[in-house]
Amino acid sequence: MIVDERIVSYLHSLQSDDSEALMKIEKDAREHFVPIVRKETKELLKVMVLMNQPQKILEIGTAVGYSALYMHQYQPEGGKIVTIERNDKRIMQAKENFEKLDPEGDICLMEGDAIDILKQLDGSYDMIFMDAAKGQYIHFMDEILRLLPVGGILISDNVLQDGDCGKCRFAVERRGRTIHKRMREYLFQITHMKEFETVVLPVGDGVTISVRVG
Repeated sequence: MIVDERIVSYLHSLQSDDSEALMKIEKDAREHFVPIVRKETKELLKVMVLMNQPQKILEIGTAVGYSALYMHQYQPEGGKIVTIERNDKRIMQAKENFEKLDPEGDICLMEGDAIDILKQLDGSYDMIFMDAAKGQYIHFMDEILRLLPVGGILISDNVLQDGDCGKCRFAVERRGRTIHKRMREYLFQITHMKEFETVVLPVGDGVTISVRVG
């Protein structure tokens, strides 16, 4: 945890409840250790969607569909989401959740590796939310630049890796050093690209918010 646990607990106590159906999806996911967005990150997503009113959102990393369903309820009327997932079990669960809570079919689930699916997408997206394999973020950038217009928002989750990104690589367990290296490379890249203005926030497990400027 990168923020004092007492502060996080207090912030959670201030949050309002979701719909019963979304709360059930969240509860089941957390009980089964499905990697869905943290509560603080969820609130940040809500505010970003309400502020920017994105008509089209691209999500990289569906899991069980929780964050897509959550963001969609704050989109403007007619808003659409394309979300990508490769895990077969999670795809099945996401489909069930979308059938129940998105009867209009505004959320489109694409199955497969994001690196391949991104190349198949065309058009542009007002907001992109990355919450997939963290070591792959840096490899998605060429396609993200193609799909995100000037003024578009890129949000990347879990960028601080429980604080490991602030440590020397030798202070990180050996099995975590590859992702540590790649995430530090991603953070350096995203904060130094002329195409973006980026802020790194210690929210949840670390979030970057980047605005496409050129």
